[in-house]
Amino acid sequence: MKLPHRRQFLHLAAGAAALPAASRFACAQAYPTRPVRVIVGQAAGSGSDTAARLIGQFLSERLGQQFVIENRPGAAGNLATEAVVRAPPDGYTLLLANGANTINATLYDRLNFDFIRDIAPIGRLANFSFIMEVNPSVQTRTLPEFIAYAKGNPGKINMASAGSGSTSHVTGELFKMMAGVEMVHVPYRGSTPALTDLLGGQVQVMFDATPSSLPHIRAGKLRPLAVTTATRLEVLPDVPTVGDFVPGYEASSWLGFGAPKNTPAVVVERLNQEINLAISDTAIKARVAELGGLVLPPNSPAEFGNFLASDTEKWARVIRMANIKPE
Repeated sequence: MKLPHRRQFLHLAAGAAALPAASRFACAQAYPTRPVRVIVGQAAGSGSDTAARLIGQFLSERLGQQFVIENRPGAAGNLATEAVVRAPPDGYTLLLANGANTINATLYDRLNFDFIRDIAPIGRLANFSFIMEVNPSVQTRTLPEFIAYAKGNPGKINMASAGSGSTSHVTGELFKMMAGVEMVHVPYRGSTPALTDLLGGQVQVMFDATPSSLPHIRAGKLRPLAVTTATRLEVLPDVPTVGDFVPGYEASSWLGFGAPKNTPAVVVERLNQEINLAISDTAIKARVAELGGLVLPPNSPAEFGNFLASDTEKWARVIRMANIKPE
């Protein structure tokens, strides 16, 4: 081959090789061309729903298409997850995933999907703490006092939860294991009736989500002993972490976005970039902090995927050791 011909050949070959990349770039730039559904497995008005609407509004403004929040509560979030798993992998149906997803992977034996296999991770948004709180009638004012009392009175403390296998339940079971205490688990059908009985003194302790408990704590109707995240909360700066007294303890719920497996990588990457911009927004950070959450640093789909795998393993150990079964 003569040199000019060879140069022409290499130029054409390079151009052909660039076509797929150019096509992928064009696809990412064009997305989305119609409204995007974000399916949330919790009810309207919940913390998950509020966060989804915050991020959805940001994405709508950035990308020029509506991100429509669709609430599908029920079956501990499994209905919402399955709806996304069954949706076309085109980027127009997304899941607001949360801590229940990694718990459910072990809790339920016969799901019609495999969360880790069937949902493509996009990015993690935030961690949300639980508050370990007691009815004021409980004669312990600090976590060390509570642990000492629980050890001296095994089985005499009733621990409420939002249901068997719920995030509040496994968070409490992890505490029981690591602190070496015995408490009687009392499951309810949701956090609202559990909180009602905690306020009424029918149960003594609960690991509850921050937004629903803050008003009662501020009114003096509940006493916070500790928060479950690794760091203190801005909204409760004087309340220590469980880990301050139970070394290594950390438990939190979390939120992130996922899509059906086989969603084009360029679409996942585009969404990841936009979500990372959202969680860097000052107003969104402040609103999440009000909800008792901590917005996370920008992260990649791969980093989120690694977190999902480790979180699944963590709760699998707790579920098996405590022999937790779904209701």
